[in-house]
Amino acid sequence: MRLLGGLLICVMTLYCSPARRTGKGRGREGSGLYPELGVLGIHEGKSPALVRDVGRLTALLPSYESVQHELAERGVKLNIKEVHGIGRFAGQAALTHRRRELDQYRAGELPSGDGKGKRFGAMIDGGRTKIRTTKRKQEGRGKTKTQTRRFRTDWREPKQIIVFEMDEQGRQKKGTKPILDGTFRGPDEILEVLAMRLHQVGASEAQMVAFRADGAPWIWERLEWVRQRLGLKPSQVSYGLDWCHAVHHVSLALETLAPDSDRRRIFKKLRKWLKQGAWRKVLRDLIDRMLERGLDETAPVWTELNFLERHGEAGRLDYAKFRRRKLPIGSGAIESAIRRVINLRMKGNSLFWKEGNAEGMLMLRGLVLSRRWKDEFAKISESLARDRRLSWEWKSPDMAAELKAGVEIRPPKSQPQAEEQRYAAAA
Repeated sequence: MRLLGGLLICVMTLYCSPARRTGKGRGREGSGLYPELGVLGIHEGKSPALVRDVGRLTALLPSYESVQHELAERGVKLNIKEVHGIGRFAGQAALTHRRRELDQYRAGELPSGDGKGKRFGAMIDGGRTKIRTTKRKQEGRGKTKTQTRRFRTDWREPKQIIVFEMDEQGRQKKGTKPILDGTFRGPDEILEVLAMRLHQVGASEAQMVAFRADGAPWIWERLEWVRQRLGLKPSQVSYGLDWCHAVHHVSLALETLAPDSDRRRIFKKLRKWLKQGAWRKVLRDLIDRMLERGLDETAPVWTELNFLERHGEAGRLDYAKFRRRKLPIGSGAIESAIRRVINLRMKGNSLFWKEGNAEGMLMLRGLVLSRRWKDEFAKISESLARDRRLSWEWKSPDMAAELKAGVEIRPPKSQPQAEEQRYAAAA
């Protein structure tokens, strides 16, 4: 096993095999356990302190090569394959812990936080990252290589969430730590993760939970499932379309409906009405301009008008009410999270990922940038000490289908508040 200083030592210890063989042996996916090493948090031949530091640097620095140089400056000399392997293991361990939390949440065994009287913001959005998929495997090596490897890279949308406690002005409360989480899986999966994270902060007892997002249908058609799953009353929830997206659609409509000479003046007027919560007045003005030009509902500009009407009728454009209640009118927090978590590390020229590695990096970046790495790493080590199997994939229920079918969505059972975890790691 390798320690934090880079020292490689050999240890002989007992191995406890599972009661029933899985057929996968003692390797990475085996279900057995080395008790003495498990107590110390040592897994896959790496000490927890080494995994902690390498995993953190992997998430913070722009490349694995940069991590290797930084470790060398600290006196820890590892080759690039070891750095990549440890970073990948850290990501898989974090994902496995999240999967186990989801299993506990579904079973009603996940402790909830104390959210009584608090106000929370919950925002959702998607980014862009290139995922690498192998089309043809390599056959042979070196001079005997008869077939080269081929792969394709496709843009994928990682879905990101942020949950934070709000102050009296609707901003993130100073001294608190947000929750950043994300996944490359489907919209049902990220919305279930959002429900779990809100449960962990005690949102069911909160004074207010403000959901903010852009106009993506996959978000809005599932938020009602999240509300019911958390057991939130309609009076505890505020739904709002991001202010910048709403104004942008007004601007797009005016490109067709207003002359160039008056467009800026008209836009300022409509923007003022919209901020006052008079979205119907804005919509009537745009419809009148459309009719003056002889356009009907088949015109492309109707897409923008229909967008405003749909969100207005759902109560997501009442910005005057949001301002009176000191709630956010935009989703700047999640836009910033997309940039910091995804764009600055996972998106770039000639940069592409395998899906499992990308999922792990998304998780690690969220833990580090939310300043939750130290506490969460202790929980991850404790979880793997009991079960060393790495299994992170999961599938969520079809939320849209359940809502359409009228299926009863029950909130989790009453659960005790979470206790603070003690941080400890072997060298």
